[in-house]
Amino acid sequence: MTAPATDARWLEAAARLATRTRPSSYPNPGVGCILVKDGIVVGRGWTAPGGRPHAEAVALAQAGERARGATAYVTLEPCAHRSARGPACSTLLVEAGVARVVAGVEDPDPRTAGDGMARLREAGIDADLLLLPAAEASLAGYLTRARSQRPHVTMKIAMSLDGCIATSSGESQWITGGAARAHVHSRRAMADAIVVGGGTWRADKPKLDVRLPGLEGSSPQRVVLTRGVPPDGVKVINTPEQIAALEALYLYVEAGANIAASFLAADLVDRLEIYRAPIVIGGGRGAVGDIGLAVLADARDRWALAERRQLGSDNFEAYSRLREK
Repeated sequence: MTAPATDARWLEAAARLATRTRPSSYPNPGVGCILVKDGIVVGRGWTAPGGRPHAEAVALAQAGERARGATAYVTLEPCAHRSARGPACSTLLVEAGVARVVAGVEDPDPRTAGDGMARLREAGIDADLLLLPAAEASLAGYLTRARSQRPHVTMKIAMSLDGCIATSSGESQWITGGAARAHVHSRRAMADAIVVGGGTWRADKPKLDVRLPGLEGSSPQRVVLTRGVPPDGVKVINTPEQIAALEALYLYVEAGANIAASFLAADLVDRLEIYRAPIVIGGGRGAVGDIGLAVLADARDRWALAERRQLGSDNFEAYSRLREK
């Protein structure tokens, strides 16, 4: 059903809380929960590092007795299964005496998959499942893993106005300015793993870490895509499809032309992030190699603009992949 304005507002707030879980909630979904009573927030929570406690448990603990009669806004359907690490969230909500639960996405986990909402209704709780894009977006990694058996993939490309990522000699540091590079580090901090190609690894020896104050401990695991000699100290994959085996919900690809082409040709990119510098290189190395596109019509209407902003003198644009229903 479509979300009423008030419900949508609170669910969107819960989705913003959920972003605080990236990427530390792995292997569990990063969920946000807000408890509202008489228009006042009485509890809020998000999934703790390592996946427990769940967002609902955190919010209920904060609210205490004020949870009785409240409405719980939660981005993902409350779980219906008990684990060795704690009771089901649907059970906790029933025991707390909430009056209503509004969830943004049905849990694809077969252990819950509708049973969480059913359990709430059986206990006399008004339980509504609303189709809210913000909630789904906040769970992109978990949902991609559940539906496609791989992490959610963001590809980053830094290029000139004329689509070059380097000069003809290969010089690429730095096309973009400091603000754009700092933004890249903030995006790295949102990923479980980061991928570069073997050529980039051997030529630049990139650290692939996060170098922002307070986020130094958020560096993702480093992965190199190569068919050559495996480099020391990093995980290696030989093909883009092997990302399925990575322990990650969110994968960040810092792409050269060949890596970009490989991931795009394999239809493995969910979000494309482009940093465009106000320079013209002319005759440089293009951003994306051959992806085997033979018919121009096949390239149309495949990406939707999701975000745009100015970063110093550079432009940042993010596009979400449009996939067939």
